[in-house]
Amino acid sequence: MRASRRTTALSAAVLAVLGTAAPALAATPGVANRTVLGHHSHIWNSTSSNWAGYATTGGTFTSVKASWVQPAASCTSSTTYSSFWVGIDGDGSNSVEQTGSEVDCSGGSPQYYSWYEMYPAYPVNFSNTVRAGDHFTASVTEASGGKFTLTLSDTTQGWTRTVSKTYSGAALASAEVIAEAPSSSTGVLPLTNFGTVNFTSATVNGQNIGNFSPDQINMASGSTTKATTSALSGGNAFSVTWKHK
Repeated sequence: MRASRRTTALSAAVLAVLGTAAPALAATPGVANRTVLGHHSHIWNSTSSNWAGYATTGGTFTSVKASWVQPAASCTSSTTYSSFWVGIDGDGSNSVEQTGSEVDCSGGSPQYYSWYEMYPAYPVNFSNTVRAGDHFTASVTEASGGKFTLTLSDTTQGWTRTVSKTYSGAALASAEVIAEAPSSSTGVLPLTNFGTVNFTSATVNGQNIGNFSPDQINMASGSTTKATTSALSGGNAFSVTWKHK
């Protein structure tokens, strides 16, 4: 089971366009069913209704880091959502410690922003400028006693946000580098057409994520494939490609 990043994905910018209030937060994070397809060459293969990327489990994980370029959204009249992040927990646990970027579509226009989340606390959006093509580096690190440092840098715009939080209930049971279709209190939301996002320098506990026999995750809903994840290159780089909202 996978906990989603958000119980609501509506940013302040999107809400302003829609002229509506945010939906009520659910009591627990949204959960997607995981279907394990097989294990090949030290890589697990599975599908998720809301995640695409790589996740590793089966140990204690205290750091994760990766870089990516914020993809440009191809918006239609549909309201859609997509996020790109690194995190600890959420794969088989109900705690999540994550930070990343997002692009949502509303009224035919893209809305770019960034955020962090320490569930069960509500997600927090940063106020910094985000644009398509921005180069991001993100990390989540846990020291002793559940002391977390979440850092997100947009090297194109020239800003860095560092958040220090303590959560003693963190499971530290997984680490992920993910493209996601966020969820509302009613379920997984339509996925923004982001084309392809390229993740590089993905490390867990200071090593290439490929060293941990990670789970290669494709996003699917029933028979509809929503996003596909490439094989790892060099043990730490991969891409996720949008297929369907």
